Amino acid sequence: MRRVIKIAAATAATAALAFTATACGESSTESAGKGNKGIGLAFDVGGRDDHSFNESAARGVDKAKEELGIDAKMLTAKNNETEADREQRLTSLAEAGYNPVIGVGFNYGKSIGKVAKDFPKTTFAVVDSVSEGKNIDSIVFSEHEGSYLAGVAAAKKSKTGKVGFIGGVNNALIQKFQAGFEQGVRDTDKKVEVKSEYLYANNDKGFNDPAAAKQKAKGMLDRGFDVIYSAAGQSGAGAIEAISAKKGTWAIGVDSDQYQQPGLAKYKDSILTSVVKNVDVAVFDVIKSVKDGKPLTGVNAYTLKKDGVSLATSGGFIDDIKADIEAAKKKIADGEIKVSQTP
Repeated sequence: MRRVIKIAAATAATAALAFTATACGESSTESAGKGNKGIGLAFDVGGRDDHSFNESAARGVDKAKEELGIDAKMLTAKNNETEADREQRLTSLAEAGYNPVIGVGFNYGKSIGKVAKDFPKTTFAVVDSVSEGKNIDSIVFSEHEGSYLAGVAAAKKSKTGKVGFIGGVNNALIQKFQAGFEQGVRDTDKKVEVKSEYLYANNDKGFNDPAAAKQKAKGMLDRGFDVIYSAAGQSGAGAIEAISAKKGTWAIGVDSDQYQQPGLAKYKDSILTSVVKNVDVAVFDVIKSVKDGKPLTGVNAYTLKKDGVSLATSGGFIDDIKADIEAAKKKIADGEIKVSQTP
């Protein structure tokens, strides 16, 4: 299993045999793998079948169920939720005796921090956010570094000299994808035009609106963009669909290896590559840590150097530029290239 950069130490072993408080003040059974309900996982909008971010987290749970024999309960967020909605979802899992409780997506950052205080003997984890708490594993990724490699691939593969980026929501997290992609394109070929657009300014529906992404991609295609990278969760499927309908154009997927996703199989010949975030690895890591009695806490960074992010090679479409990709990866890992996190 790939390892991570450990930035903060694990909690003491006494926290590992976590007894989760219930609503009536009684204790639940022991920690994951030792008698408790198992894993409680709260998806972001789009749910498990988004073919992208949530799906990757679900694969980590599936692996834990298969290899560690741990049960799980998975709940899904809806569009336009309030903070209270997220807090209630996490609280319900903790009260029911699930441990760890994992929030998938930056939107859970604040709610995890609040709910974890009420259940100090339960391990919580949040993906793509940093939350303060002695019993919280904050899981972050170097999205900008993986996206840089996507920019290299886009610049090398474009025939029109015009490549695009579609973000689901214009926030700091998705701007990391944009920044890395744009820098990778420009460092590779300054003559290639790169354009970035967003579906929504501040509405999480941007991660769950394939129709909007499809229209956005069509607009870019009509203007001569022939490689388009989408970082928009489930919405990205709409962009991939539009791109697949125009010969000679490429989609770049995100989070999961989208070439390998069954739900996107009919479009796979148009998926050049994907920027893979190993959310499944991170989710499995925290589950196993609880089972082993040594829960991960603090900030854990999954970087390009440690294979926390990568560029998929499925389909063989970037085999001809492998040397360029590997050279860029080495320069990033060695610190020769500093990838910006902001556009």
